[in-house]
Amino acid sequence: MNILITDSIHLSFFKEMENTAFEIDYRPEITQEQIMEIIQDYEGIIINSKTQADRKMMEKGEKLKFIARMGSGMEIVDVEFAKEKGIACINTPEGNRDAVAEQAVGMLLSMFCHLHTADREVRNYEWEREKNRGIELGGKTVGIYGYGNTGSAFAKRLTGFDVQVLAYDKYKTGIAQGHVKESTPEEIFENADVLSIHLPLTEETRHLVDYEFLNRFKKHFWLINTARGQHVKTVDLLRAIREGKVFGAALDVLENEKIHALSPEQKDWFEALIAERKVLLTPHTAGLTRESKEKIARGLATKIIALQSL
Repeated sequence: MNILITDSIHLSFFKEMENTAFEIDYRPEITQEQIMEIIQDYEGIIINSKTQADRKMMEKGEKLKFIARMGSGMEIVDVEFAKEKGIACINTPEGNRDAVAEQAVGMLLSMFCHLHTADREVRNYEWEREKNRGIELGGKTVGIYGYGNTGSAFAKRLTGFDVQVLAYDKYKTGIAQGHVKESTPEEIFENADVLSIHLPLTEETRHLVDYEFLNRFKKHFWLINTARGQHVKTVDLLRAIREGKVFGAALDVLENEKIHALSPEQKDWFEALIAERKVLLTPHTAGLTRESKEKIARGLATKIIALQSL
């Protein structure tokens, strides 16, 4: 079976695939256009976020038996059309769940203790102690929207912080355990001091967090998004921050992450985000650790080998 790899992958993948019948064409620099020129020669393709496995690709790739996605987000794959074509879809959300969860905790603590702003101030010879007085996480209620791999890993890492976790997942039940209470959106809106988003991107979840959603919270609260930028309507979030409804936001993802190619409207909200002291920004690095890259590679190899035996 011929496999095309279209992005950088950890070397452990190749070690796991030794002594198998797979022939691997490793082309991490390949473009979408170049893929379309050769996809008909492959029975499997491994992609990352730069590549779209859309209907057009699958129609051209008549031999395709599987599409494997490094990481979790399947919005780059037309999964429904793949099912119609009998093409298996594989991803590895378990590979970076620990990395995402750890960054979410780090971002939460940074917001509470003003670490990101205090660091910049000291570097500018500003010694503002009272302005940077923090708050403690203990005793707070953390709402988690989406309780899959990353949501549950985030909850696990909150175990030692003396918090109540309210976990909501539309498609899961029986998730209560220890400090985690299976919850409803209404309970989260009523009680949460923090909301962390851990959802896949679908038409149902796109712009879920808009002005109406934010104002359903009874308390002022903090928002963390390490999932997908399109979950949050940025202009509405900025409005809620200015009005005081949202105390602060930690965003690892943005609606448009091509920050050098923003539309005039997008540039407006981006400039507002970077000027806002209450916003902590990182460049989609939650999930990007040395360990997660290896876990994703090994996980993909295991799943691809298992496919062959079916």
